[in-house]
Amino acid sequence: MTTPRKIQKAFLAREQSEGVGARVRRSIGTATLRNFSPFLMLDHFRVSPGAGFPDHPHRGMETVTYMLQGASDHEDFAGNKGTIEEGDLQFMTAGRGIVHSEMPQPNKNGVPAVGMQLWVDLPENLKSVEPRYRDLKAKEIPTINVDDDKVSIKIISGRSHGKDSVRDLAYTPVWIFDVTIKPGGKVTQEIPQGWNAFVYTLAGSTSFGREDQTTVGQYHNVVFEQNGDCVVAEVAKGANENGRFYLVAGFPLDQDVVQHGPFVLTTKEGIYQAMMDYQTNSNGFERAKGWRSEIGKNMVH
Repeated sequence: MTTPRKIQKAFLAREQSEGVGARVRRSIGTATLRNFSPFLMLDHFRVSPGAGFPDHPHRGMETVTYMLQGASDHEDFAGNKGTIEEGDLQFMTAGRGIVHSEMPQPNKNGVPAVGMQLWVDLPENLKSVEPRYRDLKAKEIPTINVDDDKVSIKIISGRSHGKDSVRDLAYTPVWIFDVTIKPGGKVTQEIPQGWNAFVYTLAGSTSFGREDQTTVGQYHNVVFEQNGDCVVAEVAKGANENGRFYLVAGFPLDQDVVQHGPFVLTTKEGIYQAMMDYQTNSNGFERAKGWRSEIGKNMVH
């Protein structure tokens, strides 16, 4: 018998400015939900052409970027570059240090790039690994349909209804699903015991829980209690639209989190060192000296 997780809290992710001209709905990484290990930040971003996230550093964490609409170019100081298209993901490990730029790909009709970016903490013993990227194309993501095809689940990372994702993409264990439920549909998604888990609602209204149900509208973060081994979700039969949400679970790390912007370490001394290394182009930031991304040069200020 499965034990559904109860909701700890649910709250609206309010829109704010970020980067240069970008708009984000941030839920994790705010006063309402901070350091929900291993998760550091969650942004639902909307970036119009001419705006974006020009050259900036990271150390000690990973980012998971999921494109929901449009496309985004990326480029770093090591010469890595590419494009994340709609439905694609990129897992970036900053490790000991990286400087990169993330910009929406220009398009003729001016459609903004929309997506999710999740920051995940690295275990202390892996914070000094070499930076790396792992891309996951939309066509590589297994999709299953359950409840007489009323529920569709994209298995980005992890396992759902006996089917596994393509590969492990992050150092810190995380499960990620993109779930769409038609009116009258219901799903029970297993979650590893002891992991922290949350949902971000992308569209419609979805009810979570089995006996104690809570209905949550669009653009909310739903944080689940740690007790339980599954998340139960359904959309009312009389609903006017599908419910869609981003379900994420991760293994909590037993370590301190000391964060200063894009630097995430376990001590204040580590933060001071990261700032010094970045300013002096040393200990992982050597290639930052004199570097400017090509995609960031045409930024509209």
